[in-house]
Amino acid sequence: MPGPTPVSPPQSFLQIVQSCDNFSVAKERRNGAAPEETLVPWLLSPSPTSPAVGLLRPEIVDQLRKEALSSDGSSRPDWFFGHDCKTGREWVSFADGISTPSARSRVMKDLCEHWRDIGLWPEEIGLRKWRNELYPVYRNPFGPRDYPSCMESDEDLHKDTLNYAFRMERAASGLFGVVTYGVHMTVYEEVQGQGGKQPTMYKIWVPRRAATKQTWPGYLDNSVAGGIEAGLGILDCVVKEAMEEASIPEDVVRRYARSAGTVSNSVRTSSGWFQPELGFVHDLCLPPGSGVQPQPLDGEVESFELLPLGKVIEYMRAGLFVDNSAIVLVDFMVRKGIIAPDNEPEYQEIVARLHGRFDYDMWTPQGCAMSSADE
Repeated sequence: MPGPTPVSPPQSFLQIVQSCDNFSVAKERRNGAAPEETLVPWLLSPSPTSPAVGLLRPEIVDQLRKEALSSDGSSRPDWFFGHDCKTGREWVSFADGISTPSARSRVMKDLCEHWRDIGLWPEEIGLRKWRNELYPVYRNPFGPRDYPSCMESDEDLHKDTLNYAFRMERAASGLFGVVTYGVHMTVYEEVQGQGGKQPTMYKIWVPRRAATKQTWPGYLDNSVAGGIEAGLGILDCVVKEAMEEASIPEDVVRRYARSAGTVSNSVRTSSGWFQPELGFVHDLCLPPGSGVQPQPLDGEVESFELLPLGKVIEYMRAGLFVDNSAIVLVDFMVRKGIIAPDNEPEYQEIVARLHGRFDYDMWTPQGCAMSSADE
């Protein structure tokens, strides 16, 4: 059965964080990446001051240039290609006229399905990788999650006044370097120390992913985790994933789950794709005698096991967890005071890396100019 091979020697907590926060736009600009790997800003409209919604590899830009030419050599009005006069760096945007959420969504739907059908980047958007799920893209990834509530009837209900910009196929998010959003919930039980003098002990419900999963088959995971599809609220997504993956009833989640902040990580995958991720974190402490035990339901999880935190840490340090799930557990231990400044020499670096901003201020051509001025 496919699954992880334990790493040796065991990883430190900082190494666990670094494994899925392994890329810095600032460092790339400072160190001078090879031209074939320099990421290109993807802007919302054909102006260098337009918001950046992603970062593209040159091979994607080259393919977009090909797509922008029709069979008779004339331009198609889907894409615009610009250069920053100060840095000489290029940037890409939707063309004039592609200026509403529905227009952008249409362009992305047609483009991604076309690339899938002609066999481009099959390891990312091939038929086996295609998710048929739509992810929202926001003009400010840290701004309001204001995806319209009546999306199914009118994507342009608010014209183009929202932070929401468009939606696109989940599998293609890495090709376009857009920020993706997910939920993570740690389901755990507390064992109080005797007489209140001993520290609280924690046991965590840990699932093993099914061997048939498209990604990370056989790895250990968070109790509940999933991507946030367009139109789904954060808590609603937690409720949905909790039932589908762990058979946890909705009333239990809504009664006991607590929002616990966010974690973020900036990933350059082994295949070279840039994938910034932001996860909304929740805790669910099962009360004594609740009778709730997570159980697989939809086939994505093979089994659940209630593990003492010490065993969870052992498995994390051995590399047996999905990378972005392991950092959620690191965050859990920081919040519970288990990882603390007095027992972890790399505490400050760990905490800072758990809550980064993807060097987002450097995504735009102006950001490129700022980084050039610093060199």
